[in-house]
Amino acid sequence: MWVKLCCLLLYFLALFVLARVFEAVAWYESGFLATQLVDPVALSFRKLRTILECRGLGHSGLPEKKDVRELVEKSGDLMEGELYSALKEEEASESVSSTNFSGEMHFYELVEDTKDGIWLVQVIANDRSPLVGKVHWEKMVKKVSRFGIRTGTFNCSSDPRYCKRRGWLKSTLIMSVPQTSTSKGKVMLKEYSGRKIEVEHIFKWITAHAASRIKTIYNSEHLKEEWNKSDQYRVKIYLFANLDQPPAFFSALSVKFTGRVEFIFVNVENWDNKSYMAEIGIYKTPSYILRTPEGIYRYGNNTGEFISLRAMDSFLRSLQPEVNDLFVLSLVLVNLMAWMDLFITQGATIKRFVVLISTLGTYNSLLIISWLPVLGFLQLPYLDSFYEYSLKLFRYSNTTTLASWVRADWMFYSSHPALFLSTYLGHGLLIDYFEKKRRRNNNTDEVNANNLEWLSSLWDWYTSYLFHPIASFQHFPFDSDWDEDPDLFLERLAFPDLWLHPLIPTDYIKNLPMWRFQCLSAHSDDEMLETFPDSESDSDSENKEVFSSDREVSEDDELGTCHRCREGARRCGVEACSCGSHYCHREPCERRAGSYSSRSSPRDLEPDWSAWPPDMLHCTECVVCLENFAKGCLLMGLPCGHVFHQNCIMKWLAGGRHCCPVCRWASYKKKQPYTHPQPLSSEPPS
Repeated sequence: MWVKLCCLLLYFLALFVLARVFEAVAWYESGFLATQLVDPVALSFRKLRTILECRGLGHSGLPEKKDVRELVEKSGDLMEGELYSALKEEEASESVSSTNFSGEMHFYELVEDTKDGIWLVQVIANDRSPLVGKVHWEKMVKKVSRFGIRTGTFNCSSDPRYCKRRGWLKSTLIMSVPQTSTSKGKVMLKEYSGRKIEVEHIFKWITAHAASRIKTIYNSEHLKEEWNKSDQYRVKIYLFANLDQPPAFFSALSVKFTGRVEFIFVNVENWDNKSYMAEIGIYKTPSYILRTPEGIYRYGNNTGEFISLRAMDSFLRSLQPEVNDLFVLSLVLVNLMAWMDLFITQGATIKRFVVLISTLGTYNSLLIISWLPVLGFLQLPYLDSFYEYSLKLFRYSNTTTLASWVRADWMFYSSHPALFLSTYLGHGLLIDYFEKKRRRNNNTDEVNANNLEWLSSLWDWYTSYLFHPIASFQHFPFDSDWDEDPDLFLERLAFPDLWLHPLIPTDYIKNLPMWRFQCLSAHSDDEMLETFPDSESDSDSENKEVFSSDREVSEDDELGTCHRCREGARRCGVEACSCGSHYCHREPCERRAGSYSSRSSPRDLEPDWSAWPPDMLHCTECVVCLENFAKGCLLMGLPCGHVFHQNCIMKWLAGGRHCCPVCRWASYKKKQPYTHPQPLSSEPPS
């Protein structure tokens, strides 16, 4: 997870650097930056009209270029970035979809139950033609969709009773606007009563009703009263302009941010005394001023802060986000991070997509599960101060220059989705290249695996997990009377040879206990040699040579040599290794004890049980090779408690027999530990 998170952060850093490169290239080719102001005098009539349409100002009664230019200047400063976006939006002839309502419930769910948006619905009465023709309606839909106004058509033939109850006996236009300034308030429906059925007149009717929701200030006394209100945690945005009504984008935003941000329009058209404006720091008009408990922020001075719906919407969302905004942001980030698994995972193509689907499901499930307690936590009434401090942190961080760059880059890449996807793909291919190179240096075989091999291994793993689930090696209480696993009991009742034996993962083998077999000896090997007479047999002479060589070579060196060549020997302590180490020629404790039993005490012949793990059964013979344990040989124990030569039991388990050779207990399942009985005291009673 941390690797994918680091890769995602590197991708965002690359996007930030790439955006700065694009700005440098644009400045080199055209000689201007996106934040550079544009003189409206130098623009053509068509470009000025495009700017007014994007800002939502009517220009039907302004035939001359001078009047249009003055209206642009009154609505706000024009930047190169805003001009570029407006021209591009006009050239892109994208068809905007309009909703067709099927009945009363459909209309209620989308229109009357929507509390934070504006709807424009054309009602077509029975056996009547629509009020607005098809061509004009398409223009109307495209014009109002720029400001987030949704459109639809309700044909009374689909639900005539609802139309009669509403009084829609003739074709008309219906507009729905939130009635109150609180979030999730009531919605009121207004019917168009104008005589002129033209796009501009209908648009003026829409903007007039939307602007009526905005508080308007006409004199300095009213401004002073409003400015000094003690709304500690209220965020307000003021528009100081010489206009009859605020632009349509400003009115649309007031509906969208109902209950979060208060929009105030200050009409300074007939003001003679502007001294109070100078006192609060307003020296020019038009100005967009954000008033927060932390201070005043002038919108339009930083990168990407254009006089448009999209730019101001992004700015206000970063200052006053809803819980839904944060959830959508986290959802996008989590899915971008999950898609990194497609490039980090190496091997077969099918494996990549299987891992990707698994990661997407896991990450999205964890995201939803983690958001549920957060939503419940935010509903508590004692967290109002925590919520306000969080919003204050958002306001402090998102009014910086770096935050304005991030918002500008977000608007740029969201308007160019092909560039965003291509850079993400390129970043992923680079990650895939470096990850593949790293794993090849580590000699990982999965890099060259094909689809069939991986599917075969996946099927083996699935069947192994299905038929033999691996139990935990952790200790747990045994409250049940069952001494054996139920799966093992069922396997004993069936015919195991008729089943396909699944492959069991061998990771558990490294957790099995291993130790060396030692014998208790009160005498050294030198003393044993001195007790032997010179007239013994040739075999005794050979033993003398062996013990004599033991004195010349240290025991640790022989152990190391024997361990390196033990892989070629069948078992340790019985046959000599290929290295010729004398240590491997040593006989078991019991055999050597027979040579000098008359000269050794019983304690000299016993194994050293203190070196054994406490849950292992005491024995001196390996049932796999049927040989006694030799001194110094490597032993391995199974969860059932039985002990074998390490080499013998490894060959047994590697052959697919994942059970004990003695009791048939599964070698990967934990069993109740064996407790050794307390030995009887050999001391005579006092």
